[in-house]
Amino acid sequence: MADEVSDAGPLAREDQIAKIQLFSGLRHDALRLVAQVAVEESHPMGSVIFRHGDPGEKLYVILEGRVRICREVQGMGEEALAVLGPGEVFGEMALLDDSTRSADARVHERCALLAIHRDAFEDLLFVHKDLAYEVLWNVVRMLTKRLRETNDRFAMLSFASKF
Repeated sequence: MADEVSDAGPLAREDQIAKIQLFSGLRHDALRLVAQVAVEESHPMGSVIFRHGDPGEKLYVILEGRVRICREVQGMGEEALAVLGPGEVFGEMALLDDSTRSADARVHERCALLAIHRDAFEDLLFVHKDLAYEVLWNVVRMLTKRLRETNDRFAMLSFASKF
């Protein structure tokens, strides 16, 4: 269970949010609006932030500590996909769609997180159309980058399989 922690201040929040690919390049006033809907949470070591199949409701930025992103593989146990640290982001697609979580997020080392809830974010975009436009273009850039990286990986795998 998450505990809310003391507020690090709006400027610290804006700095953390500016590092998120989804919000990179946003104007200062746009970052301030996003920071206003962000909430700080604290999680003890070993706790589960979310599980595979849970509704995706929040994006998280790690302020301190570490989070392990993992999946249970039948017959093999837990497979760690990544161990993330301060400044890294997880759960960002929860702000964009209604899909369930694709992995577990477990606290690897006691952590403080900055969380942005999808409902608050959607309300913000509904009221501030210019912000919605900027975020939309960041999403397009982010997805295009991921698609190019996937294409490059497939091309490399295809090339490697010929030998």
